[in-house]
Amino acid sequence: MKILMVSMSSIHFFRWTNQLKDAGHEVYWFDLNDGDTKVETISWVNQIVGWKRKWDFPGRFFIKKRFPKVYQKIQVFNDRKTTKVFEEFIKDIKPDVVHSFVMYVSCVPILSVMQKYPNIKWIYSSWGSDLFHYQTEKKYLEGMQKTLPYIDYLFTDCKRDYQIAKTHGFNGEFLGAFPGGGGYPISDYEAFNTPFENRKTILIKGYQHKFGRCNVVLDAIKNLKDELSNFDIVIFSENYEVKKHVEITGLSTWENLSCTGKLTHKDLLKLMGQSYMYIGNSISDGMPNTLLEAIIMGAYPMQSNPGNATSEIINDGQNGTLIIDSHDVNEIESKIKHAIHNPSLIENAFNLNRELRDKLEYSTIKKGVLEKYSEIENNSIKKQ
Repeated sequence: MKILMVSMSSIHFFRWTNQLKDAGHEVYWFDLNDGDTKVETISWVNQIVGWKRKWDFPGRFFIKKRFPKVYQKIQVFNDRKTTKVFEEFIKDIKPDVVHSFVMYVSCVPILSVMQKYPNIKWIYSSWGSDLFHYQTEKKYLEGMQKTLPYIDYLFTDCKRDYQIAKTHGFNGEFLGAFPGGGGYPISDYEAFNTPFENRKTILIKGYQHKFGRCNVVLDAIKNLKDELSNFDIVIFSENYEVKKHVEITGLSTWENLSCTGKLTHKDLLKLMGQSYMYIGNSISDGMPNTLLEAIIMGAYPMQSNPGNATSEIINDGQNGTLIIDSHDVNEIESKIKHAIHNPSLIENAFNLNRELRDKLEYSTIKKGVLEKYSEIENNSIKKQ
């Protein structure tokens, strides 16, 4: 089967696509944002890059860096139209399937083209807040509702989003909920796993932005200095808002609290493998990748539950703790306190999640995903 992937450049996209390597399909990637250069991680894929600019004029990088507003005006005339270029590649490649990742990045922008080629099967992968949040914004909802009826097949990272898609016009075939970046080669990570009894790190996701609510967690731990004195508290991938909050709250004076800055995926997994507890808090998400990584690495997960996506994998009080109100400092403080004063809860969850992680293993997820692509290949009927 000839598959044309349409996506921005993303580690999750690359991990998903690599599941198709050596599976007998001819795979192409149309880089919507056009990063100019081919990506080594998916070197086996036919990559469509360097298509966007009509002219790579002298001094372009200098103008882009020093005079961004001038650069934007130039690019209005210098950028090729996405739909026109995409349709040229459709005609050239003649794909059996187009697979788009993220609604407003790679579905809505090519809708007008896909409407011209109704015999090409169209798959859509929903990630994170892609449907859950953006259905609440009128402009995005309108585009979603125009596009979903034309989608033939749907992958999601949580079951919740299938229901949302149906509500807004999807009437195709649901292929299932799979981790957005595919599964995890768990045997490769065994060396990173610290025995349960030696774990003394509390790991906090450092996102404070449109969706992330790390600062609420930081406010919750302020009153737990004594209870947390025997733990190393690590905030990872913190942004400016989090750094500023650490200073304002006085947490910067805690000798057992540190910030890591951005981490590679490998370094994050190492840190997860040393952690007693992982805390992630946001007001909107799908199935958080860091939650899945905490589970496979044995860190006790405490995670917000927007739209009940997290509760698809966390049984509250059994293999983790659900944060009900992402803005409630008292709730989070109480739940952290309860967890650290009940080590049997943490140990029991550690054992339960070791069983669960087998379902997240790379080969298991890959097998399920490839079966779905085979079903599409063998289904000669294209929804009209």
